[in-house]
Amino acid sequence: MHSARQRQSAPATGGTTAAHRAGRRAGRRRRSAHRRERPRRRGRSLLISLLVTAGLLGPAAYLLDGGRSDASGGAPHPRSTRVTPTPTPPPSSPAPTPSPSSPSPSPSPTASRTEIDVPPTGTGTFVTAQASGEKVGSGPRPVRYVVEVETGLDVSPSQAANEIAGILAAPRGWTHDPDNAFRLVGAGSPHDITIKIATPATADALCWAGIQQDTGGEYNCEVPGGVVVNLKRWVKGSPTFDGPIHDYRALIINHEVGHSLGHSHVTCGGAGQLAPVMMQQIKGLHGCVANAWPYDENGDFVTGPPV
Repeated sequence: MHSARQRQSAPATGGTTAAHRAGRRAGRRRRSAHRRERPRRRGRSLLISLLVTAGLLGPAAYLLDGGRSDASGGAPHPRSTRVTPTPTPPPSSPAPTPSPSSPSPSPSPTASRTEIDVPPTGTGTFVTAQASGEKVGSGPRPVRYVVEVETGLDVSPSQAANEIAGILAAPRGWTHDPDNAFRLVGAGSPHDITIKIATPATADALCWAGIQQDTGGEYNCEVPGGVVVNLKRWVKGSPTFDGPIHDYRALIINHEVGHSLGHSHVTCGGAGQLAPVMMQQIKGLHGCVANAWPYDENGDFVTGPPV
């Protein structure tokens, strides 16, 4: 026997029951139609996904293949690590640029030399200038010097000797000090110092043998009994020196001869001031103005703090 609540929820009989069955049949038809519709919708979704995938496939293949594109004809993208040489360059490709090691074309017979050649190495032997001069300066005992040039160079020993003699005799040079005097002498004459002009490799060897200083193919030096001038500096000057090459040669001679006179390295005395000749100006001016002479125009010695 059911309880009172079960009896109240019991289904009606007769016409009500028939109507209820008809409603259930209609519901099954709608669910069946709904189930038949799903495959079509899934098919359309699959088709759309395939189309989208096909549209994205091209860019994806470009990235996965090392950055190559079909328009490049198989040539790799600049960022690709693979190199695929083409058999022949396209007609519009520029001619290849010669490498720095490629030999320069020979000058025409009518062309003239515009600068002195600077070979990296030389013979290691020297020729002494056949030149001499009078004493310059008021010192009681002149420093006698000879000038030698490594054989095989485009530098005339006599011309170099005369240029150096003019530097040492200049009014703002070392002869401004009344204790100093100099005299150029020729081959075979007694002398106190030798000024050599040598290729970078020979200069390095002489500087190392004399003072165990590595000049690196770039610098000059003062050694016992003389001065070694690097041909590269004699010809090309220095990027820190803004002036005629003769003025830079004056700086070389005044600096190295200054060492032989007992002067040591100093540095810049202050921004805007003349750089002392005993400063290593090739290594930087440190605020000073490039200068080739020991004395300024007023006759004052140009110096700075010791190094």
